[in-house]
Amino acid sequence: MEIKVSFGVIEGEQLNNWVFYRINYPRKGQMKKKINFDRFPCDICGSSDAVEVPFARFYTGNQPIHICKECGFVYVRDRRSSLEIANSWSNEIFGKGYTAHIPAVKARQVYVADFIDKNIGLKNKKVSEIGAGEGQFLDIIRKEYGACVFGIEPSGMNCKILSRLKIPYFQGTIEDYGAAHKKNQSDIVALLWTLENCLSCKDMLFGARKILSPNGYVVIATGSRILVPFKKPLGKYLSKNPSDTHSFRFSAQSLRGLLSATGFKVVFENSYIDSDILCIIARKGKMSKKNIWRKDNYLDVVDFFRRWHKESLFYKNTNN
Repeated sequence: MEIKVSFGVIEGEQLNNWVFYRINYPRKGQMKKKINFDRFPCDICGSSDAVEVPFARFYTGNQPIHICKECGFVYVRDRRSSLEIANSWSNEIFGKGYTAHIPAVKARQVYVADFIDKNIGLKNKKVSEIGAGEGQFLDIIRKEYGACVFGIEPSGMNCKILSRLKIPYFQGTIEDYGAAHKKNQSDIVALLWTLENCLSCKDMLFGARKILSPNGYVVIATGSRILVPFKKPLGKYLSKNPSDTHSFRFSAQSLRGLLSATGFKVVFENSYIDSDILCIIARKGKMSKKNIWRKDNYLDVVDFFRRWHKESLFYKNTNN
């Protein structure tokens, strides 16, 4: 099957009612390099019926982002391999000067550490962080809260920093780590501004399940952005970075749905409505054949982005 679209050619096939596509189209500055993409259905409900986020291309350099019409999840349909995405973070984003050692990032890590400690405790807990980065969060909870820490991090440059901090680590992805090490070794697995940046958010949570103790917890922290009061101009949220380096954008409802689909039960949530942070703590439970959760209406999400764009233009015009 071949479908012609405005930005390239899509080749695809249908398998068990799911349609998978491979897309080849050039990005700015990469006209001579062929980039392979796979097209994915919604990661939560499996539907392939989606609409584009209105005005997203205005901010992303013409890269589309989609909203699932079945459950309202905001996601990037066209993605490279997990290795290519990890390399983009290691070489293009971290390699161009991104660092967690700034007040805003440290403040949110301290917020999450305190939220965890007050609700389930950190002292003497075995805490693994997927996407440990430069180790700042692990260093905080080790020194200030008495946690026993471990980092899983694909970037060689960041692993050298972890080594200097004397934080035990594994260099690679959670899939690599899960395949090479024993199960059920962590009391808490933390995913801080990481779940949104991978190839498959579902697979990442299944990887977290594998290394969690039977009654362990997963902690997810991300930006509180969707279906909440606007926290920043839309152009400060969407960027021209490769769109699959930030494939998922969670509302509280969609994150609850994803956790339910991967066998976790939500036990604590922060006050995300008036916070810059959405933080959820969920306990590992039994997998269920049915995933029942309150879905977002995709029309509400479409309207939300339209209003956000309009509001952002107002501030852009008044500040010029």
